[in-house]
Amino acid sequence: MSETNTVSPLRQHMIEDMVARKLNPHTQRSHIQSCKRFAAWLKRSPDTATPDEVRRFQLHLIESGTSICNRNRIMTGVRFLFRVTLRRHDLAAEVWHLKEPQKLPPVLSPEEVKRVLTMATSLKARTMLSLAYGCGLRAGEVVRLRAGDIDSEQKIIRIVQSKGRKDRHVMLPAEVLKLLRQWWKARPTAYDDGGVAPEHRWLFPGRSNHHPLTTRQFSRLFKEAARAAGLRKTVSLHSLRHSFATHLLERGRDIRVIQALLGHEKLETTARYSRVAIGMIAKIESPLDGLSAPRRRRTRQDSKEPLPPAP
Repeated sequence: MSETNTVSPLRQHMIEDMVARKLNPHTQRSHIQSCKRFAAWLKRSPDTATPDEVRRFQLHLIESGTSICNRNRIMTGVRFLFRVTLRRHDLAAEVWHLKEPQKLPPVLSPEEVKRVLTMATSLKARTMLSLAYGCGLRAGEVVRLRAGDIDSEQKIIRIVQSKGRKDRHVMLPAEVLKLLRQWWKARPTAYDDGGVAPEHRWLFPGRSNHHPLTTRQFSRLFKEAARAAGLRKTVSLHSLRHSFATHLLERGRDIRVIQALLGHEKLETTARYSRVAIGMIAKIESPLDGLSAPRRRRTRQDSKEPLPPAP
């Protein structure tokens, strides 16, 4: 796990273990960086660590101001090294995770979403942002769309092997389809490879036909549109997906349908949007309102009504 360009046998073994388990490249990089941080603190190879040093490293992360989220992420990579690569279950048993604070996801109002889409700087940006909000897609799902994933006849979009290695379908709104058709005509074709069938080409190509636009570039397009729209909230590109789910819930859509559209494995993950559905919350009548309401006077007719039969 050294800092040099030469890959140590331990690091190579860990990489092979991650590849064999088909961890995505982002997760692999995160695990490697986590183990490098542990090795830097330990000042020697992680395979020589003791249980007490594993406990003290976790204490070091907390005392150094590392957030709970980053602390858990680092220890997930270190535990993979102990449990899978080194087969040191005694060390893996010393790794514990802290409960992360449950925060409400940032959500935009329909008017704010409209302003963001209106202020998009280009047709590409407006199309991509409309996909993120109109279909509830993650940033990575938008940039990895291919032409063949769009089914204009059935009005659906196929999301291929997204988070959790699952396929799913989402609706294709008429406005999004209109933008996609405009974008396909204006889409740059300089990097299109003649050997790639049109249905396999990226909808939003990057600097070469082999790679699509990056999520970082997509996020930059959102930030430019949000800044131009004058948003004062601290939001990110993922806030469009949060807003999609919340607005559907406020319109009375079944929560299990929303769960399927988002691709959530657990219903509890989708249910958190009920805590930020401001439209639904505002319509709930407080029992305090009932205290100030005039009570209906009991009439003589009410007193003559027969009692219900005894059970």
